[in-house]
Amino acid sequence: MSLVSGPGRGAGMTEMPAEMRLFADKHVRYIQSLDTRKDELEYWLTEHLRLNGLYWGLTALYLLGHSDALSRSDIIDFVLSCLHDNGGFGAAPGHDAHMLYTVSGVQILATLDAFDELEKRIPGGRQKIGKYIADLQDPETGTFAGDEWGEQDTRFLYGALNALSLMGLLDLVNVDKAVEYIQSCVNFDGGYGTSPGAETHSGQVFTCVSALAIAGRLDLVEHDKLGAWLSERQLKNGGLNGRPEKQEDVCYSWWVLSSLATLKKLHWIDGEKLTSFILQCQDPELGGFADRPGDMVDVFHTVFAVTGLSLLKYPNLEEVDPV
Repeated sequence: MSLVSGPGRGAGMTEMPAEMRLFADKHVRYIQSLDTRKDELEYWLTEHLRLNGLYWGLTALYLLGHSDALSRSDIIDFVLSCLHDNGGFGAAPGHDAHMLYTVSGVQILATLDAFDELEKRIPGGRQKIGKYIADLQDPETGTFAGDEWGEQDTRFLYGALNALSLMGLLDLVNVDKAVEYIQSCVNFDGGYGTSPGAETHSGQVFTCVSALAIAGRLDLVEHDKLGAWLSERQLKNGGLNGRPEKQEDVCYSWWVLSSLATLKKLHWIDGEKLTSFILQCQDPELGGFADRPGDMVDVFHTVFAVTGLSLLKYPNLEEVDPV
C-alpha cells in the first residue's frame, strides 16, 4: 500500500446522518494512545505485532489526514532498531527477522519518505534489505519463504514484490517465476489460496491479485469470475466475509474491496450498506474499530475499516492505493 496525498474528497458533504458519521478525531486519539499502555499486560502480549501495528496505525492516520499525529523521528528510530544485520526486520527489537515485519518496515520508511535517512544511518541499507528479501525466493518454484525456516505462503510472495517495488529493487528477484507460482494457485472459482490446491480466501486473493498488478500481469486474472466470487462475499447486513459460510468481519472491507478496486469492479457490491456496516463497528467514545459491532476495538481492524472507507470514497479521507 502506498498513500496518495492530496485534499480529502467530498469536503462539501457536511450534513450526514449520525449513523453514517466517522468519529475521526476519536480514532486519531485512539491510535496515539496505543504506545502509552505499557502498564497493561496486553501491550506485552502483542509485542510480536509491534512493527506491523505501527504500520497499521500510521496508515490510518495518513488516511484520516493526520500524518503528523506521531513523531516522525521516533518512528524512524524504532523501525531501524528492529533491523537486523542480515537486512531483515523483526517485530520489535530483539525479535527474529521475518518477511511480514520486513514488509511493514519498508512500507513505513516509504510512507515517511525516509529511504535517504536509512542510507545515512546504515550505508547500503536499502540493498541489504533487498538482498534479505531476494534470498527468500525459492529458485525452483518462484515463491517466497517467510524466514530462514522455510514456511511458504502467497502472503510472503506479495510482501516481497511490494517491498522490492517500493525500494525500486524488483530486478533482484525472478518476477516471471513468481507469476508462474501465482498461476499455480488459481482455483476453479477464479480465486487463489495460500499454495497450489488450497482453498480460495479473500486475503489470498488480495495478495495474488496485487502481486500480479505489481508484476504488470493482471491480464492473467479471470476478472469476471473472480469479481463475481468477491461480490458474493457481501452479506445481508452489508459486511463482507473471507469465504463462503463465514461471518462478516470489517477487515474484509480491505481484502475484498481492494481486489475489486484493482479489477475495476467496486460497483459490484452495495457500497452504502458496507459503509454503514463499517461505521457500526467503531467506538464513538474512545475510538478504534472492531471486527463487528459490539466487539473490542484493535488497531488491525481500525486500519482496514479506514482503508475500506477510503476505497468507498467516504468524505474527507485521503485516497489509498488498492495494490
